[in-house]
Parts: sequence; C-alpha cells; structure tokens
Amino acid sequence: MLAFVYRLSRPSNEQIAAFTATALSNGTSLFAPTTILISLDGFRADFLYRNLTPTLNQFVAEGISPKYMLPSFPSVTFPNHYTMATGMYPEAHGIVGNTFWDPGLQREFYYTDPERSLQPYWWGGEPLWVTAEKQSVRTAVHMWPGSEAHIENQQIAYVDKYNGSEVLDRKVDRIMDLLDVPGPLDIGAKANTPRPQLIAAYVPNVDGDGHRYGPNSTQIRQTISDADAMLGSILKGLQQRNLTNIVNVVVVSDHGMATTDVSRMIQLEDLIDPDELSHIDGWPLYGLRPKNQDRLYPLYDKLLREHGDNPNIEIHLRENMPERYHFSNNDRIAPLWIIPKAGWAIVTKSEFNVEESRKKGEVYHPRGLHGYDHEHPLMRAIFIARGPAFPHTPGSRMEPFQNIELYNIICDSIGLTPSLNNGTLRLPLRPVGLHNDDEDTVNETPNDPVGVHSVTSTLPSAAMMSAIMSSLSSLAASATGLDDETASAPSATSSAPAATSSKPAHKHWWDWFTDEAEKIEDWVDDFVHKHNPLEDDKGKQDS
Repeated sequence: MLAFVYRLSRPSNEQIAAFTATALSNGTSLFAPTTILISLDGFRADFLYRNLTPTLNQFVAEGISPKYMLPSFPSVTFPNHYTMATGMYPEAHGIVGNTFWDPGLQREFYYTDPERSLQPYWWGGEPLWVTAEKQSVRTAVHMWPGSEAHIENQQIAYVDKYNGSEVLDRKVDRIMDLLDVPGPLDIGAKANTPRPQLIAAYVPNVDGDGHRYGPNSTQIRQTISDADAMLGSILKGLQQRNLTNIVNVVVVSDHGMATTDVSRMIQLEDLIDPDELSHIDGWPLYGLRPKNQDRLYPLYDKLLREHGDNPNIEIHLRENMPERYHFSNNDRIAPLWIIPKAGWAIVTKSEFNVEESRKKGEVYHPRGLHGYDHEHPLMRAIFIARGPAFPHTPGSRMEPFQNIELYNIICDSIGLTPSLNNGTLRLPLRPVGLHNDDEDTVNETPNDPVGVHSVTSTLPSAAMMSAIMSSLSSLAASATGLDDETASAPSATSSAPAATSSKPAHKHWWDWFTDEAEKIEDWVDDFVHKHNPLEDDKGKQDS
C-alpha cells in the first residue's frame, strides 16, 4: 500500500525524463535549473562603494553585473517589484504607484491595505511565479509584492505572507529549508510539495532605515552591513550543500534613495488649490485629478504660468509625459502631475507645514525618499548574478539596463518560456569587459546634498557632547520593557532636545530610545547650523 501511494506521488516518466535532461547533481541529489532571486529594497547602487559590503563585492567579482540597473518610473516599491516580476512597464501591468485611483473601478489602490491591494483585478501581466507554475515549475515566493494576490487564480507551491518584523536570519533559514526539500527523484519526494526551482525573496530593511534615517546616516551603515551579512549566510549555506555552482543567485534592488531636508520642501497649497482636486495620487511626486474635468487644462496652464520656471519640479499632463517614463498609457495614471527633482518633496500642510517648520527649526521625516526620475543617479539600483546560467568570466561587466529585462533573464535561467513583456534582453548575457578594467568608484558615487540639518563642518563642543552622552545614558537606563512600534507617517521633529523619562507604552524600548536620541541629534544639527556662518551662507544660497 505504501509503495502504491509513493508511486502515485511520484512525477510521470515524461516529467522525470525532462527533469534529468537538465539536472545537476551536488553529490546527494539532482537539482533542476534553480534560481534564487533576492531583492534588497532601497539598496542604492553606490552603497557597494562604502566598504560595508564584502559579500556583495565578492559576488560582483565572481559573477556578472552592470555598474547599476535602472528602475522604472515612478521609482517606488510596488510598481518596480511588479515590473521586475512581469517585465512590463508600470503603465502596462497597472500597478502605477504605491497609491492610485482607478476611475473605471472607482476604487483606490493602497499598498499597505491588504484588503484593497491584494485583489487580483489590480494586477495585470503575468508574474514570474505564475509563468513558472503554468509550466509545471514549482516556485516559492517570500514576501514579494503582489505574490499574495492570487493572480490568474494560479496556485503557487509556496507563498510567505509579508512580515515586516521578520529577522534576516529567518529569511536565510527559509531559503535553505526550501532547498532542502526533496527533489523529484529523491526519497520522500512529494508531487504537491516539491523542491522549488524559483525562490524569490524580498528584503525591506535597507529601504526602511533609508527612509527613517536617510541614505547617508550612520544608522544606515549597519543596516547595509546586516543585509550583506544575510547574503553571506545564504552563500555559505549553498557552499555547505555543494550548490555554489549548481544554483543561480541573482541579487537586485528596486530603486535608490535621496536625502530629504526641510530646505527642499514645497507646499502643495502654494502650487494649486487642493479644494479643486478629487484625488491626489503618489508621493513624493503628486498625480492630481480635478473634481471638474473641464478644469484640467486651465489648472495645467496656471501651473506652467506661475511655476513652470521652478527648476525643482516638473509639470506634465499624462498625455505629454516624457516618453522615456513610459507613463501615459493607462487611465490609472492621473491626468496631471507635479514631479519634484531628486531630494525634494511636495507636501500638504496637513502633512507638514513648511513655513512654520522652518521657523521652528523642525526636521522633516522621512529623512530619505525615492520616487523621482528613474534615470537620476540617486535612484540607481543593482543587479548581480552568478551561477550555471551565467557562465561568464568572473567579474564580468555588462552595460546598464532597465529592470524590465529581469523577467526574461530569470525565465531563461530556469528554462521557462516567457509571457508577453516589454523586455528584450535574453540569456546568455553579453559582457563588455571586466569591472576591474575601468574601476572608477568616485564617478559612481552620486551627489546627494545633505541639507542644512546635517553636520558638515563645525563640531559641538566637548561640554555639549558630554551633556549629550549623559542624556543618552539616562535614556538607555530608563528605556526597558516597552512594546513594538508601528511605522510613523511623515512628520516634523522638534528641534528641542527634550528627552523625557515618560515613555509611550506602545513603543519598543529600542525604537523609543533611538527616537529620543534622534531628537537630540537633530537639536545638535540645528545648533551647529545656527552657530556656523558657513552654513548660514549656504542656507541663504539654497533659498
């Protein structure tokens, strides 16, 4: 009876023949073409040049990569992750922002609301996991945006729900556990729970701390190092299983990050009357839908007339959006757009009163943003690949490409026939040289202005630093026993250093501690700014 059940659970002879024709052995098991795809959200391309990423730098030296990969417009998380998964521009697959209004459905997509965002009707195109499962290639998708939406009602072998608090070690364990699942010819193989050939994992940590602290902060350095260490653990796990030359590993990111500052804020109310608008999509760029459609062109003309010479914003109708954005052929794209230049942000007064905050010396949060022109150097992402599908000279360099190409690359790496998409790049990739042929990291580090609240020259006095350290010590001593904190909305932080001993009960002690420490840091930054004549001159020039 057991033998009969086992035979029923086994693949057919045809499936086994197809499998073994392309399988590689690690000495104990046969592996069909297998690819691990890891996305490091918010990992800017030049983070590789900060001496924080020994694993990734070694990965570059062993594999093939461009100096950067271009995201798609708008350079925000959900559109770009779904573009990487489908090979389609956002205008084609329909996820045109993290938030947007669909005039046909009369519904709003909001990425942090699963009740709305996980409805299948939002998600066009065919993502990697659907393409694979349709062709009997099993997949495991770990927290990738869109993977929980039951697209085309296709059953996925393994889907892990989003968990923003998951520690990086758990991601490593999950990936290794999936690789340890018995293959089709192994003892204990099961048809319904086979070893996946595609493992796609999403890592949000760098993006989260890039927003909270800024891409040039001290805190982000540790987060970058932690992400690199996680990848080191994955590569070590592959080595321990003798899979280094058997499993493909592709590491990507979705976009970069730019530093924000109160000196680079624009009040929406200074540009347009919000009472004329029915919906505002996106952020930090704004898509505007007038209540009265007859007002669209008058509003556009007024914006151009009064603010068209502002070098810090772009003003476009959907119909005259720059062609390189590929952001016009979808009704979900608002008819009128104000797009800030990298490092700038447009906010409503209810979110952040720019004039009052400047007078009070308040600091704008988040400290880092993205969503800008996808070709701006601060928005550059990464692509690094290694494995049997990439049999190139170690350290091979290829020309930069846009992330619409990733879908075809991953499909080819595991033998899938791609669905319709906007990409044209196929395997084998074509190197143009080696990275060490013309290594010039200075030119690959983009200019990211730090703004008036960043300490750039004068340091606080020893007495001030002593007082600060004393405050930090008292904070640490009184900050135990607190619960987890949820992510905060854009806000202003007071310049006063008032570190209090009363602690909100809903915050984790470390989050509370770092919040209070950050208040002190902001106050010190403001003090330095006010007492530094060089910074005063700089502020006048910026204004």
